[in-house]
Amino acid sequence: MATQPQLFDDAALLWAQHRSGAVVSRQSVAHVQALIEDATSKGAKVVAGGPAEGILMNATVVDGVTEAMKLYADESFGPVVAIMRAKDLEDAVRLANDTEYGLSASVFSTNVAIAMSVAQRIQSGICHINGPTVHDEAQMPFGGVKGSGYGRFGGKAGIAEFTDLRWVTVETLPGQYPI
Repeated sequence: MATQPQLFDDAALLWAQHRSGAVVSRQSVAHVQALIEDATSKGAKVVAGGPAEGILMNATVVDGVTEAMKLYADESFGPVVAIMRAKDLEDAVRLANDTEYGLSASVFSTNVAIAMSVAQRIQSGICHINGPTVHDEAQMPFGGVKGSGYGRFGGKAGIAEFTDLRWVTVETLPGQYPI
């Protein structure tokens, strides 16, 4: 039986050799690979990553994704990112909003005022500026818009989503009416 340090060394060696991580199932791997294959068959290029081995899948970057490709609109739920080229800032906002989903987005800029303006125009439940889309804090409301969620959880907003505000009164004495 291998010792604990040996297991860590073996895991590090596996990571170094494959640069991949486990995906939830073979069906998920097949789905992600089908999205990548569809994109590359229509002109996109894989600029990082590679094929999966079983449920181990490399993080993959696909450049040149267009609206004609399934990767443009379908959620992958896997280690793949699509790069779409925008003509200008307006086109970038259009691309960001051209989806039925809206859980989380990121805006990167050296100009925070412009980034704030763009973030306000992106249709998502969460928008991070100069940070990744995976950031989460328990006290903050978490949830999406459009097809990416129903309500919020986390913090006071999460409690409000599952609460109906009501006003209940109790009269302890007979009422006196002016008529």
